[in-house]
Amino acid sequence: MLRRDRGRSAWLAAALTGSVLCGAPAGAAPVSAPAATPVAAEAPAASRQEVASAIAGAIVDDMTTAERASAVVMGHVGGTDPDALGAYVREGRLGGFILMGSNVPKTPDELRRITDALDGPTGTLPPLVAVDEEGGVVTRLPWDDGPAGTQLQRQDPDASRAAFDARGGLLEDVGISVNFGIVADVGTRTSGFIRPRTLGGDATAAAERVAAAVAGERPHAFSTLKHFPGHGAAAGDSHSAIPETAMPVEEWRADHAPPFESGIEAGAELVMTGHLRFTAVDDAPASLSPEWYAILRDDLHFEGVAITDDLGMLLSSGEGRYADPVRNAVDAITAGADMALMVAGSNAGTAGELADGIAAAAEAGDLPPERLEAAATRVVTLRVLASGLLDGDAFEPPRG
Repeated sequence: MLRRDRGRSAWLAAALTGSVLCGAPAGAAPVSAPAATPVAAEAPAASRQEVASAIAGAIVDDMTTAERASAVVMGHVGGTDPDALGAYVREGRLGGFILMGSNVPKTPDELRRITDALDGPTGTLPPLVAVDEEGGVVTRLPWDDGPAGTQLQRQDPDASRAAFDARGGLLEDVGISVNFGIVADVGTRTSGFIRPRTLGGDATAAAERVAAAVAGERPHAFSTLKHFPGHGAAAGDSHSAIPETAMPVEEWRADHAPPFESGIEAGAELVMTGHLRFTAVDDAPASLSPEWYAILRDDLHFEGVAITDDLGMLLSSGEGRYADPVRNAVDAITAGADMALMVAGSNAGTAGELADGIAAAAEAGDLPPERLEAAATRVVTLRVLASGLLDGDAFEPPRG
């Protein structure tokens, strides 16, 4: 896994005694942990997940509502100027940044300079730095020539493990902590645009390869399963519409849930919710559906970070009720998402607008403050783990 050797011991001591800045601009007040936090004494007996959660809880306790709202937004702007990109994240206090093709220069060394700038100065908690790196048709790093779903569907699961071990290594080398790269959708005959990107044409085949892909990637980067509850169940492209299916929940559990279950069991740290509608469950797309987040948590026992697919895609659906990106972000966090992602249709001010809207909803009581606190704590926990502060010689991410 990516290790940022940036005075990690001193930083951790500061985190436990109350002087950590969570991506704050120069001159900002520190985010302090309660003096009674007993983490340091218990660390040898506690799991890395427990230690990270305790640190995150202390940090989030001292955050304002506005800071918590910024922490649950993953933003994006184009360009390859490291200083400009770093300033964008720090000034917005964003919880994450997604690298798209417009952010990727020609060489790994140049990209590493960008991710170093995104991490910010020593003494600040680095954001999550993410990328869509599936391989094949969804490849951001031009030097990634490894096999993708089209090839891996026809090979045994060990090939998926090897492919994502290698792919994860490429991400680790350039300082990327999160990969939105493991497609857990089932590639059925009716699954349309997603089929070539999937790892299997039936639930069993997909589940085996998804678990193997997570196992291969885990030593290097945090894995994301997408697009829950599964684009294979509905025809149509969610980049331009909201695909819809009347599939009964029992059929979904048998035919589309297994890859997500196996990926969670294998340790995937994130699940990305898709913009597709299961009318037997909810009229809202899954990304905005409390029912689907409840199924993810209660039935699939996922405890990691739930992030939306690009909320900008909803703007292209033609459905007026999803024409307001701020409303979509508020609804997503309220429903159970931990992080709102927006790329399409966004500009340099969009992430800040989403954060402002989330904060306003929490202040007004429309978004329960405890829901925002829980979301921010999950995101900050992952940031602590991604920072490498708790690592020894080897990295072992928490189970999902």
